[in-house]
Amino acid sequence: MERKRSDRIADSLESLIFDGTFSDGERLDEVQLAKRFSVSRTPIREALQRLAMSGLVEQIPRRGVFVRQPGLVELVEMFEVMAELEAVCARLAAVRITDDALDDLRATNQRCQQAVAAQDADGYYRENERFHAILYRQSGNGFLEQECLRLHRRLQPFRRLQLRLRGRLKQSMAEHEAVVAALEAGDGDTAAATIRQHVAVQGEKFHYLMSSLKPAAE
Repeated sequence: MERKRSDRIADSLESLIFDGTFSDGERLDEVQLAKRFSVSRTPIREALQRLAMSGLVEQIPRRGVFVRQPGLVELVEMFEVMAELEAVCARLAAVRITDDALDDLRATNQRCQQAVAAQDADGYYRENERFHAILYRQSGNGFLEQECLRLHRRLQPFRRLQLRLRGRLKQSMAEHEAVVAALEAGDGDTAAATIRQHVAVQGEKFHYLMSSLKPAAE
């Protein structure tokens, strides 16, 4: 299914923010963006709303929409919390997940594998989102699920960006398969440890994300 035009524009705007074309604090003008992408203002507004949900822009009443890059400490703190929340989901899901949900995870992993073979980072990320959403739901805790979804949206552009790191798609795929294996075995501790490692920002991933924010900080 073809993606919405506003989603494609939002992805492009994310890239333009990360490469420094639009700097931290810069105002994003709807009219100029509509001309840039040769569209009406409606998909531009929808794209900006998506970026606002992830925190990459801030909408200020009567002033407009402005780029807002998170600080380095803020970004790391959010990933730390995300990793721990997902670890809780995995631990709970190990004893609560349904057979149908396990089948859904396996099917999602198959589509992820196809994206890896095609070196399609964005396609992989879309399936990756489905994988994590299933995990949140199968925790059996509605409050936890909503908190995970909220923070996941906030970190969406950064989680998508780190998949472009060389070798990261195959590594992420292996981590997905290890999570499913642990869930199949009912091993909550292993599932939690694996998903925590999968989400946490560390090593090369950390440096890659930090370098992506450098143009905005200069």
